[in-house]
Amino acid sequence: MELKQLRYFLRIVEQGSMSRAALDLNMVQSALSQQITRLESELCTRLLHRTPRGVTPTEAGLAFYREAQLTLRHAEQAVRAAQQARLSGTVTVGLAPTTSAVLGLPLMQAMRERYPDVRLHMVESMSGHLTGMLNARELDLALLFDTRLHQVQQAASARHWEIQPLLEEDLFLMRSASAPRLDADIPLAALAAEPLILPTGPHGLRSTLDTAFANAGLTPHVVLEVDSLAMVMAAVDAGLGSTLQPWAALGRYPDAAQRFQCARLTGVPARRVNLLCSLPETELSPAALAARVVLRDCARQLVNSGRWQGAQLSLPTPDSAHHAL
Repeated sequence: MELKQLRYFLRIVEQGSMSRAALDLNMVQSALSQQITRLESELCTRLLHRTPRGVTPTEAGLAFYREAQLTLRHAEQAVRAAQQARLSGTVTVGLAPTTSAVLGLPLMQAMRERYPDVRLHMVESMSGHLTGMLNARELDLALLFDTRLHQVQQAASARHWEIQPLLEEDLFLMRSASAPRLDADIPLAALAAEPLILPTGPHGLRSTLDTAFANAGLTPHVVLEVDSLAMVMAAVDAGLGSTLQPWAALGRYPDAAQRFQCARLTGVPARRVNLLCSLPETELSPAALAARVVLRDCARQLVNSGRWQGAQLSLPTPDSAHHAL
């Protein structure tokens, strides 16, 4: 039994006519008649007397009419109660510039749609800075990249976090469109003499790259260290060097195909691991818990739709939400 069937039945009784009720409901009369027949079959009783002059409720129909009125009134009260108790509050989310370029707007739109009374505070900064802000309780949750987060032992003074693997991204060598042409793929060994523009050590991408170069027995040729994605890409665009970034670094450039060329880094397990980090659940407000779910949903939709190129969702593990730092 559905609420719409109750509404149809009430309107028919009130109008005293199947055709007038169908006109009032903007329905085809045959479809309305089928709904009532289905309702009577489910109740195993006749609710309406059908005559050439219209319809009247049976004794069972009169009893059902009174209860249906109460049911719909209670349903309307439930809707009003839910609307008046909508989730509210403030949640602060930290994203690195590359991630913000692809995830930031979809996250804001989804939060506005699902939880319009929640005030979302977005912070864009390098992952190393976001780590410090999360430790200082200035963020509720953040996407961080430093793979050492789940490799090192917890220090005595460290704060506890909830850490959930979210996705992994391929890395690309990016050059100016005016630089020598790149193949679609490039091995790490071919980058020994490549003039690189990279962020500094404390940030997640740099630690991932340093580990990959060290494992390959190579020393990267770093010509500039810049802790700003916009300046990194401006320097690459100007031909001052190349950079190693995930595809998301191009997210704010509608003309990226004309300004840059990319080659996927191959031959080494050099991928950027995205970890959804948050304060412990005992410290998170209902708004923050809801935002964490929405962020995961947005990332999943972007990856599955192909709008987050070079990204692959991480497979959840039974204890993936219980790592701590």
